[in-house]
Amino acid sequence: MGYGARMSGRFTGWPERAMDVLAHLQGEPSRVVREQYRADRERLVRQPMIALLSDVADVDPRYEDFSVWHYRTNSWWWQHQGAVIRLGRKIEIGLRFDLDGLRIQGAWWYPDPGQVSMFRKAVAAEGSGHELSAIVEDLKAKGYDISGDVMKRPPRGYPSDHSRTDLLRHRSLIAAYPLGCDEWLHTPEVVGKVLAGADDLDSMLTWLIRYVNSSA
Repeated sequence: MGYGARMSGRFTGWPERAMDVLAHLQGEPSRVVREQYRADRERLVRQPMIALLSDVADVDPRYEDFSVWHYRTNSWWWQHQGAVIRLGRKIEIGLRFDLDGLRIQGAWWYPDPGQVSMFRKAVAAEGSGHELSAIVEDLKAKGYDISGDVMKRPPRGYPSDHSRTDLLRHRSLIAAYPLGCDEWLHTPEVVGKVLAGADDLDSMLTWLIRYVNSSA
């Protein structure tokens, strides 16, 4: 569910008590324990994520289409607060807040039919392929972990000795980075950290929107 109506300047940081709530939800908490902390988790963990993304979208309207996850039966969803900013078909920025702090990633995943072949065609082409390769190397140099659904062998129809065979083997592409777990998490400084991370990811996500976005 996206959030269109926003108020500027609402995010003041995650309260320190948010960490206490998440600590109580570690392991395999019973339904009784989860319900005991539901209201505090909503107020101290999930609502600040909504406020954060509202402020991020106020700075850059490209980030207006976002969702902040609710709770599910699996304990993982109670222990990690996730959110996504949609930029294109299956192309998004993801955020995750938990006891390890805040993590950001840019992802093209769970592709629509045809998107993988579009990706491979663009990777194999000299101009667009060199561009993505340089983008990925730059992200690696900045400390981003590059992952995704990667085939063990090059796809059919492409030479095994292709200079970008590592990228051709991808059926999804994710660049992730831990922003950290420091005192700034409890301040409005988080907005700037997220925008800086989004700026790091912009070249890769823009490339994916240009060449892989099936709705373009």
